[in-house]
Amino acid sequence: MGYVTAVPHPRSEAPGPARAGRLSLAVALLSGALGAAVALLATRQQWSQGTATVAGGAFPLTAKGSDVTGVPAALAIVGLAALVAVFAVRRAGRFAVAALLALSGAGIVVAALLGASDSSALDEQAAQASGDTSASVDTLSHTAWPYVAVVGGVLILLAGLLALRYGRLWPAMSGRYERGGAPQPRRKAPAVDPDRPEDLWKALDRGEDPTGA
Repeated sequence: MGYVTAVPHPRSEAPGPARAGRLSLAVALLSGALGAAVALLATRQQWSQGTATVAGGAFPLTAKGSDVTGVPAALAIVGLAALVAVFAVRRAGRFAVAALLALSGAGIVVAALLGASDSSALDEQAAQASGDTSASVDTLSHTAWPYVAVVGGVLILLAGLLALRYGRLWPAMSGRYERGGAPQPRRKAPAVDPDRPEDLWKALDRGEDPTGA
């Protein structure tokens, strides 16, 4: 009794490099752009709140993410620029830009986690409100926005890792529309017919010698 060898259907095979490149590119673009937007949004929100004792009363204090640390917002902009620049370079340059993209995301994660428990911004406000440089904030509490910034950093980090892994399969910007350095050919002046007075006048207007002397 003979055995029949099963031949796999072409569509059942693993995705090829081209498909992996397209999929990774779409995910990287989406996660990188979304991550930068989330991180920038989170830094503009309230991260911490508390009170300071001023003239025997409680004075409310609040601090936004940008008051606590400017690192996440700055790295979000760097990451967004790196996400765009990764298509303008090739080979080693693309690897370096992809690494910068990943490091930007990792830096946002670290800075946001450190800022989630930071009280220096509110302590500075308490000192200004009370006029006492040694004053500190009371009843300190934090919001969830620092962790939203962490999510944004993770998305940018994911985009960077995808660029490091699959960036060699991604397309690069075409130089088809770049202007060449060669000089444009000079237009040749039309021939002058000496029997046509209008041609003679046009040649004189152009500063040419219609006699050809």
